[in-house]
Amino acid sequence: MAVWKLHGDGRTVEPGKVVGPDERLGWGLTVAIGVQHVIAMFGATFLVPVLTGFPVSTTLLFSGIGTILFLIITRNKLPSYLGSSFAFIAPVTAATATAGTGSALAGIVAVGVLLAAIGFVVQFAGIGWIDRLMPPVVAGAIVALIGFNLAPVAWTNFQQQPLIGTITLVAVILFSVLFRGFLGRISIFLGVAVGYVVAAIAGQIDYSAVEKADWIGWPTFQFPDFVSPGTWSVIAMFLPVVLVLIAENVGHVRGVATMTDSSVNRHTGRALIADGVATTVAGLFGGSGTTTYGENIGVMAATRVYSTAAYWVAGAAAILLSLSPKIGAVFNSVPPGVLGGVTTALYGLIGIIGIKIWVDNRVDFSRPVNQYTAAVALVMAIAGFQVQWGDFQLGAIVIAAAAALLIYHLGNAIARWRKTGADDGGPIPAVGPLGGDPTDAPVR
Repeated sequence: MAVWKLHGDGRTVEPGKVVGPDERLGWGLTVAIGVQHVIAMFGATFLVPVLTGFPVSTTLLFSGIGTILFLIITRNKLPSYLGSSFAFIAPVTAATATAGTGSALAGIVAVGVLLAAIGFVVQFAGIGWIDRLMPPVVAGAIVALIGFNLAPVAWTNFQQQPLIGTITLVAVILFSVLFRGFLGRISIFLGVAVGYVVAAIAGQIDYSAVEKADWIGWPTFQFPDFVSPGTWSVIAMFLPVVLVLIAENVGHVRGVATMTDSSVNRHTGRALIADGVATTVAGLFGGSGTTTYGENIGVMAATRVYSTAAYWVAGAAAILLSLSPKIGAVFNSVPPGVLGGVTTALYGLIGIIGIKIWVDNRVDFSRPVNQYTAAVALVMAIAGFQVQWGDFQLGAIVIAAAAALLIYHLGNAIARWRKTGADDGGPIPAVGPLGGDPTDAPVR
């Protein structure tokens, strides 16, 4: 395990340099940066349990524990905060409604175990096989469909308090374009704060649970149910989430490697194992599934401090915050209008992240295989397709993800066998410089 060495004078970061994972600034600055990481993750991490009905304090506890487990398993060489993953919202919401919280937790545990197993394979066999299984058009479709599948949930909350929902949504958008840097990156949290204050002034918040809650106490623990008849169909609903967590973890590792040292990429397998273990532990005791957080990547980019020491501070701070039931009750008091406003933006943004994968990888949508891979999967997810055999039910996310994989791989095999040109021919080649004004230079 890496031992932190003091970076420079411990007070400043020289221009063009960064504080590496095995370095730290003075402990006062390290603690301050760690607390900043807690603030950055807080808005998104508390939203997931609020939206799914899970206890906020429990999720916060296992977020902190998961972060510390991540640092231990990656040998203190990969800076990351593990917050609540939005990819779990759709399957948890559906599973809780149809089979209960215990079955939803069983689904989270199953995802964690599978992710850890994939991490072991990646650690020894490399990550190339994942790129072949889930090329950009498939990866983008699966990420996008998870976000768009949640659209009806956002509308259900929004229509209960349309004015509060509109104010919250407008605030989120305004903060994102009004501020730069850190404040711009926490626009969702700030938008929720504005909506909450307006709802409080309008007398539309019930504080009875807050008044009864103790200031200090243990979070509420719940346990997975693996024996109920509906649990195994619920677990199938969760499996596509694994693909999203792989994409998020791989992207996180590559982002840190780009900004620090390319050798960080060697820890990709360990990152997947660590997130899998953290998700499994959370699911075993009633917490939400975890993932590496882009919000904290933003903090590192802004501060140029990639020290894992700051994340030990952040994990410990989250655990301490989780030991106040009153804080959890405050977050659970967020009214439906605020949730409807923020999720209208948030679920759409999850969808846009999938579309960004297509854009970044220049997916060629003139090819029929790519067209139908994306088109069929998105319509299935948005419409809420379901298949049921007796007590066994497959939800829209698993059906749409399976359709994307099947259409892409089988369609490519047939198109290449028949040489029709309908297959995925790779990224669209760039024609001339990207961006800027076109030139009038003659074509030679």
